[in-house]
Amino acid sequence: MKIALFGGTFDPIHVGHLKAAAAAVRGFSLDRVLFVPSGHPPHKTREPLTAFDHRYSMVSLACAGNPRFIPSLLEAPRPGNKVCYSVDTVRRVRRNLKPNDKLYFLIGIDAFLDFHTWRSWRRLLQLVNFIVVSRPGFARKPIPEPTRKELAATKTTLHYLNGIRETASARAIRQAARRSGSLTKWVPGPVAEYIRKARLYSPKRAEFSR
Repeated sequence: MKIALFGGTFDPIHVGHLKAAAAAVRGFSLDRVLFVPSGHPPHKTREPLTAFDHRYSMVSLACAGNPRFIPSLLEAPRPGNKVCYSVDTVRRVRRNLKPNDKLYFLIGIDAFLDFHTWRSWRRLLQLVNFIVVSRPGFARKPIPEPTRKELAATKTTLHYLNGIRETASARAIRQAARRSGSLTKWVPGPVAEYIRKARLYSPKRAEFSR
């Protein structure tokens, strides 16, 4: 079985995430893509996040139409608001894999450019295969030297997923929601309806997890 982990805050999940996952399924014959909303991500500690339950619910709604897309609780909030590190998540998944299973880590090029700042990033390169997804505006930016040197030293191969032209961003969606604007071009219909009914991203809403 071929499995890909696709992590992020998903605040909210949008069509760009879904298109990238669908392209990865086609390009690498993946059996499953686990969408892993982060309970307490290390790189988002200064930004308020929508409560995990809401973000997980939106991921579940977005995944409902594709049997290969699986919402995951791997990084659900932990006691004491402990930070979720990708290397720990990958280790947990690998412990349950069969010998012939193959594990991938699906990541946008914008996030991969900061990869050398992650916890135990060198070890993570050894544990999982990376699928790096293109994003508009990032195609010509070089990989930082620490990551490039480590890739050469470990002979790790990056798999690139090009041709993803979607420009949707979670920030723009949140801003549109605050203005009560239409979200259907950016998120699946059930997710847009969930945001509307729960009044997520409303200036008056104060249900955030930090």
